[in-house]
Amino acid sequence: MRTLILKSLFAKPVTVPAPDASAAALDEVGRALEDRVRRVYGRSLSIREVDAGSCNGCELEIHALNNAVYDCERFGLKFVASPRHADVLMVTGPVARNMKVALERTFAATPDPKFVVAVGDCAAGCGVFGESYAVVGSVDQVIPVDLTLRGCPPRPIDLLQGLIALVDKASGRTGR
Repeated sequence: MRTLILKSLFAKPVTVPAPDASAAALDEVGRALEDRVRRVYGRSLSIREVDAGSCNGCELEIHALNNAVYDCERFGLKFVASPRHADVLMVTGPVARNMKVALERTFAATPDPKFVVAVGDCAAGCGVFGESYAVVGSVDQVIPVDLTLRGCPPRPIDLLQGLIALVDKASGRTGR
């Protein structure tokens, strides 16, 4: 035990390297998104994240949008605690039987015009959870989906690029 404690005291700290996306690429994607959001909405884009039964891999990438590297608020994106304040619902995971009604109520509580993004392979097609008795199906089997972002999990820069596509789609549409 004493040896283990001494090793840990004198070991170098373990650090994680920075994301591979260059700062210039991130800034370019972020500024393009900010310009589109301001043009279409005239304000920030409010996002509500909903976990419908996932493994939390996609949530980690969504939460990374708020960290010091990506800092999505500088691009006019903000996460809100209530669907009543949201423009976009980001749904992760296959829809579990326990979450079906909650997801439907969240969708109903979100004001029009609203957009739904299915984030990750599980939200798009149930992934490895597809054969489970506890899964109702993919997100589009429960509520209408406007954008599907594939990946297990999709990277934060892919999420930003997906939001650009969503805002471009919104500029040609007034509501549901």
